[in-house]
Amino acid sequence: MTKGTVDILKIYQILHTHYGNLDWWPAKTPYEVMVGAVLTQNTAWDNVEKAIANFTDLSPQFIQDCDIAKLAEIIHPAGFFNQKAVYLKAVTAWFAKYNFDVSTVQRVSLEKIRPEFLSVKGVGKETADSILLYAFGYPTFVVDAYTARLCQRYPLDVDKGYDVIKAYFENSLPHDTKLYNNYHAMIVMNAKEHCRKSRPLCEKCPLVDICKKKF
Repeated sequence: MTKGTVDILKIYQILHTHYGNLDWWPAKTPYEVMVGAVLTQNTAWDNVEKAIANFTDLSPQFIQDCDIAKLAEIIHPAGFFNQKAVYLKAVTAWFAKYNFDVSTVQRVSLEKIRPEFLSVKGVGKETADSILLYAFGYPTFVVDAYTARLCQRYPLDVDKGYDVIKAYFENSLPHDTKLYNNYHAMIVMNAKEHCRKSRPLCEKCPLVDICKKKF
């Protein structure tokens, strides 16, 4: 048994009892997941929703053919719109190599597809893992500020850093896409509702009885 397994599974079970299956990411299509993962960089999800609502056609073909200035105008609410327009073009060009077909991407191993995807302009580790997990169903755990906050506040016996935290969760849990999906979603939900960055609301947090760093 990997060190930390019991704690991680216990946290999952408590959160799952409280939140159930969240069926995250909020998107109509896998490609919309890809767009949302790029747009959410350095901004709140509310702004992403505003940007996505501006699209009359949210398809890879549209973004591929769209003038970049026009694309930047569409995604303006998400912030850093000129930069993110370039990133959306790059991600879409990568998807085009697979004929915009999810099943074609899924035939490539995670070990090969992740490094390839990380070489795409604008795709960092969190963006890559979010898209690979939520859009394509690969068992790759997403680490974000909420995950790092859980590790620090619980606390879990893990050092800081994306790769270290990712490996800690993956080595402590079954390699299961649905579990990774729901676990990360519940971490995000709980962080927004209770384990906030400032002024956390510990009293009604489902983890309050086992958290070692109550405020």
